[in-house]
Amino acid sequence: MIKSMTGFGQARHDDGALRINVEVKSLNSKYLDLGLKFPKQFSEKELDLRNLINDKLERGKISVSIEWERYGQEEVKQVYNEKLFLTYLENLKKLEASSKTLANNIFELALNSPDVIQNRLKPENIEDDWNAITKVLLNAISQCDEFRKAEGKSLAVKLNEYISVIDSSLANIIELDPKRVQKIRDRIKGNVTNFFGEEGYDKNRLEQEIIFYIEKLDIHEERVRLKTHLDYFLQILDEKQSNGKKLAFLSQEIGREINTIGSKANDAEIQKHVVAMKEELEKIKEQLNNVL
Repeated sequence: MIKSMTGFGQARHDDGALRINVEVKSLNSKYLDLGLKFPKQFSEKELDLRNLINDKLERGKISVSIEWERYGQEEVKQVYNEKLFLTYLENLKKLEASSKTLANNIFELALNSPDVIQNRLKPENIEDDWNAITKVLLNAISQCDEFRKAEGKSLAVKLNEYISVIDSSLANIIELDPKRVQKIRDRIKGNVTNFFGEEGYDKNRLEQEIIFYIEKLDIHEERVRLKTHLDYFLQILDEKQSNGKKLAFLSQEIGREINTIGSKANDAEIQKHVVAMKEELEKIKEQLNNVL
């Protein structure tokens, strides 16, 4: 089973006293690229939040939005340390004067300086609310993961089809290969006979040279390795754990064998099937960009 990196999950909680809304969106990315939007009151929980998402979703360009509100709580949720603010403001004005530059955002800089804005929520309330947020977040992540699984099933169907086409082309190449070898043998003998005549060359030596030449163009090992890679690719698709990176590596190995067959075959009919296999392989690589 494979998973897509594309996913979406949304979960809500509203018990009349507390309202929580969480959205999780995921797109493809080689690494974990996490964007967070959540209330500043829980800023100290950011590391826990990142670790949780990393553990559950692993990889992708992921954005998480958390909205939180307490009903009937008319008092402000944050206060300002006025004395500290004025100290920062005074120091910034001095810097402005000494540097002889005009700063238009001194007030904002002082307001956002460390410890000026302070949280009025009690520690126990923060923990209770964070536990509630975590439950809703896990629900949204679970929905996102189910979305990824559903998308992964569609991707698996396509990848199976592409591998099947490559396998079919390989079967055609295996059927054509003996004829290719015979054509090479006949062509070399014909060219030598035309040049030297029937009695103008050593037939035993010619046969040895033909065997040596054909061995250099032999594609039996490449055919066997390619078939093995194709079977293993399908096996990975059916594994319980999604492993896009392993599939991507294996697709490179498949491409290497296809290219070698094409370069060594030296046959127009076989080359047609090689081109067809390369076309399917490009489709595979494109789809694997979105596999977890």
